[in-house]
Amino acid sequence: MTSEKLLGSQVKHLLSNLSDHGTQHLTEVETDLVQTSFLLGEAIEKLGASFMAIHEAITAQQEAIDLLLSGAKPTPEIAEKIKAKHSEIGQHVSAAVTGLQFQDMTSQLIGRTVRRVTGLRDVLGGIGSGSATISESNAEEIISTLNSINKVLEEQSVKLESALWKAVCQTHMESGDIELF
Repeated sequence: MTSEKLLGSQVKHLLSNLSDHGTQHLTEVETDLVQTSFLLGEAIEKLGASFMAIHEAITAQQEAIDLLLSGAKPTPEIAEKIKAKHSEIGQHVSAAVTGLQFQDMTSQLIGRTVRRVTGLRDVLGGIGSGSATISESNAEEIISTLNSINKVLEEQSVKLESALWKAVCQTHMESGDIELF
């Protein structure tokens, strides 16, 4: 194979690797951002429903208290209603707390996304600094440099992927453990 063909082959291989690895990491970033958006939507919906239910239960409880304060005779039904609403409020507060715990998972996703983008920037920076050594050298030196850049790209990309491929999870919740993807 002539030096020009070998050089062309190395450049093609480098650009193909760069495109493949860049696309792979950017796809992961996109996936994490979509999952973050989904989690935030779910959390907001859950919090909204919980707060509305808390409001309704407190209003019903207050009506019973107002009835007693207006001089009505305490009855077992009124006492039971107040106790039931108290319990209901506790359940809704627990549901709201569970909704708030989505923040931890979204924070993990955002952190992983930032690390992936930073890692990709480092990979691209490594390629850039490796390519800086290419000058008007002879074809064999350029081929050797391109080969080294390809190896660095592969190694850095694998290192980045293995460092970031972890599930996002929430532990120590009253409602149990949640592991997401």
